[in-house]
Amino acid sequence: MSDTKHNMPALSTAAHPLDPLTAEEIESARTILDEAGLLGPEKLFGLVQLQEPLKADVAAFDAGEGELDRRVFIVILDIQAQTGTEYIVSVTHRRVDFTRGTDTSVAPYGQPGMVMSEFMAIDEIVKADERWQAAMAARGVDTTHVVVTGMTAGNFGHEFETGRRVWKAITLYREAPEDNPWARPVEGVVATVDIATRTVVDLSDYGSAPLPPGKGIFTNGKDGEFRDDLKPLVITQPEGPSFSVDGRHVTWQNWDFRIGFDIREGLVMHDLAFTDAGKRRPIMFRGSISEMVVPYGDPHPMRSFINYFDAGEYNLGRLATSLTLGCDCVGDITYFDATVADEQGHPEVMRNVICMHEEDYGVLWKHVEGYNDVAATRRSRRLVVSFFAAIGNYDYGYFWYLYQDGTIQFEAKLTGIVFANAQADDIEIPYAARVAPGLVAPFHQHLFCARLDMNVDGAANRVEELEVFAEEISETNPFGNAFQLKTTLIGSESESARLADPSVGRYWKVSSATETNAYGKNTSYKLVPHAAPTLLMKEGSSIRARAAFATKHLWVTQFDSEEKYAAGLYPNQHQGGAGLPEYVAQDRSLDGEDVVLWHTFGATHITRPEDWPVMPVEYTGFTMKPVGFFDQNPALDVPDPMGGTCSGGGGLAVGHDGTNHGAAADGESCH
Repeated sequence: MSDTKHNMPALSTAAHPLDPLTAEEIESARTILDEAGLLGPEKLFGLVQLQEPLKADVAAFDAGEGELDRRVFIVILDIQAQTGTEYIVSVTHRRVDFTRGTDTSVAPYGQPGMVMSEFMAIDEIVKADERWQAAMAARGVDTTHVVVTGMTAGNFGHEFETGRRVWKAITLYREAPEDNPWARPVEGVVATVDIATRTVVDLSDYGSAPLPPGKGIFTNGKDGEFRDDLKPLVITQPEGPSFSVDGRHVTWQNWDFRIGFDIREGLVMHDLAFTDAGKRRPIMFRGSISEMVVPYGDPHPMRSFINYFDAGEYNLGRLATSLTLGCDCVGDITYFDATVADEQGHPEVMRNVICMHEEDYGVLWKHVEGYNDVAATRRSRRLVVSFFAAIGNYDYGYFWYLYQDGTIQFEAKLTGIVFANAQADDIEIPYAARVAPGLVAPFHQHLFCARLDMNVDGAANRVEELEVFAEEISETNPFGNAFQLKTTLIGSESESARLADPSVGRYWKVSSATETNAYGKNTSYKLVPHAAPTLLMKEGSSIRARAAFATKHLWVTQFDSEEKYAAGLYPNQHQGGAGLPEYVAQDRSLDGEDVVLWHTFGATHITRPEDWPVMPVEYTGFTMKPVGFFDQNPALDVPDPMGGTCSGGGGLAVGHDGTNHGAAADGESCH
């Protein structure tokens, strides 16, 4: 029963307010707009999402008291008119509940995210430009073997980009279909494409470098050889998995939650709770990665503009990849599909884009006690919910882990192909590393921002910053060994922008303002950051203004249903200042309120030869752990995995005085 697959059928009718949109709901929302005369041949669907209900509405529905009013948030993009229009459509009541227009021609110029037909048109538009053709001819490049790829343009105040919907475009050389196009970039040529007029409004030529010789093929082993010393590793669950699934509702151990999916953010965890002593206790109402930015640190004009917002500009969820049993997911697997809208507003089902399974995770807890000849070991098991998205050259995996002791962990896995540029072998620059002959990869960052809508024992929460400090030597600390915790209440939004500091073990604690544990302390969860550099770009840079969220590891806001994204709703071509800086400027109270944590984490990628031609996975993420949420270890009831052979007789236990206490233990296989 190893590598078992369970496909969950796509729901035709939503059964719960938090369920993802169904195909029928997407088509219905489109029909409602069409019948209202709000669509047309030039109008594209830039974004179609579930308009998610509030905590109170979900609680009322779960209690059998509320209505299932399914609403859809839609952004219609009119490329020719350079406008975007937002609608909220109730498919339950078949009406348009809300309309708001956006003028992309005036500051701060934010545009809806890109749609696929724009991207597909770029190759043809650029290749028709005579200046581009001349640049290729000057380099001796055979244009029958090139592809032109688009990337978002940012906002640098150029006249040719202001008030227009534009893409940047670069050229890649590929002689055969199996060649890796990212291995042979054509250096120096950058086109700016106005997608409305289908013209190249600027063609910059910064000089050439020799075309790299390598083809960058990464699927045929090392020099055509594969290692032959791997023996089979079989993962079996002969009685099936330990979780149960009802639609999108999952129950595992003491956990239960709902699996969501969003065309912009991808995988979403909804209504996460832990049942303790028979009582269901909420912890987090919604967890997602609201934005990620990938800024490049090379000041060369061909690369200084590169700073992708993969959620807000590219709709990361739309680029989810179908997962394969035995490759992406191993063991007894349950898959979930995702239904999204295409740019014409019609539904499209993406198969097997979410994978869920259990993993053994080593020792959960263990002790060998020589004084009373007791030994016990318990193995840790975790539930894994994951998805991958392929965005140009990079692939990103989002993994949520739930543990039996109440721990929540998020891990991003970064892999794919590093963005590289051609450079002569006798030239060295301080902003990149050589990865292949004639090829260097610029240093860059991958900075994610998690949006964690907390609900620790209810919606009334407060947030504190904690760090350790050593006491001075004094009468009460004569040997200088004392240290304790310093606690700082983050009482309002203006105080909430914080940096991690591993030198003092800094973390942030979210506590219930109303519930206490057996010891009179407020029940809590702590966010433990994996401290890493924040955004390295300097004050005054375009990217620092647009990705201000990435300048701090933590922000805290009072919940507002419109405040969904760390960089704002429209980071594409935005001048900057949107998102978290705007949210916290309101300086709302955070003490005893419905709070949202925004946590920036990520990787600063100093590239290396080992990243080429395909990058081994890089890991980054964060952890949330209970702190006084439970009255004792919540995993005490996890059974002995060996039916008793991990418990009992002794083991060789050595006391602090060096004395042996007891004999050798059975159950070494449990370690």
